[in-house]
Amino acid sequence: MSRAAAVILRLFREAGSGFVSGELVSRELQMSRTAVWKHINGLREAGYIIEAIPSRGYHLLSTPDILSAEEVLQKLRTTRIGRHLVCLRETASTNADAFRLAEDGADEGTTVIAEEQSGGKGRRGRVWSSPSGVNLYCSVVLRPAIMPHEAPQLTFLSAVAVARAIEQSTALKPEIKWPNDVLIKGRKVAGLLNEMSAETDGINFVILGIGVNLNMTEAQFPADLRTPATSLLLEQGRPVNRAQFAARMLEELDRLYTGFLAQGFGPVRDEWQQRCNAGGREIVVSEGGRETVRGMFNGIDGDGALLLRLPDGTAERVISGDVRVI
Repeated sequence: MSRAAAVILRLFREAGSGFVSGELVSRELQMSRTAVWKHINGLREAGYIIEAIPSRGYHLLSTPDILSAEEVLQKLRTTRIGRHLVCLRETASTNADAFRLAEDGADEGTTVIAEEQSGGKGRRGRVWSSPSGVNLYCSVVLRPAIMPHEAPQLTFLSAVAVARAIEQSTALKPEIKWPNDVLIKGRKVAGLLNEMSAETDGINFVILGIGVNLNMTEAQFPADLRTPATSLLLEQGRPVNRAQFAARMLEELDRLYTGFLAQGFGPVRDEWQQRCNAGGREIVVSEGGRETVRGMFNGIDGDGALLLRLPDGTAERVISGDVRVI
């Protein structure tokens, strides 16, 4: 979006439900009324409904459901995360984009959001279906002063942030499945994928990859999904405002990360365990479709590993696998 369009949208926000005069826009942009008209038409082509009344000016009637920097930033109240926001119409992978930006020195909190991904990645190399204009595909650059073995803790932080944002945006009750899925009524609504650059004695950066199914319809889900999936639209019967959801999620991530830096993993782990779908239940862990261990869920440890109490009373620590609740 051009600078002129961003200025016009700012003037609309400042005017509230009122009109913005063409004279004011011309003065702000230092351009002719004809040039202003061209930018207004550009916004209309992007989906903004704008009426023009002679002698009164322009009036913004409605805003399209788009994830532009202007639409997200006007709703965003964070201290670190999302203050530098890169919004793309299409990309192969927001994680790959954020990784390149981090390698080039991007500030902590830099966030990449895309309307569509052609190569969205899931856990263990799986594909994350990423149709255009319906969901949230987001990656955040973090530079915490922690050791590489502590980096998985940030996945749990992301899951809690998504769950909080869902609760703020809907009447739904999300649950979290170890290690990186968010569920609604047992069906996957969000997935998380973290990647990092590290050395032996510390982390250079971590990329928090977050995908949330917001307004996806049943027909848009691939037929060969490994895990039953859903969207907020399907679960509550009405769409959510994607820019508003993105802002809420980034705000929760900002709060949780600030707390993490000050207090460590403990508070995040406690909330994650309260939200986990396996609390007090028997679970099966499998690798490659083959059951490897079965036991009672006993929380997660400081590194994010799954803790099980086996039938003989002994403890088992699991660092990878697919979990199914009995």
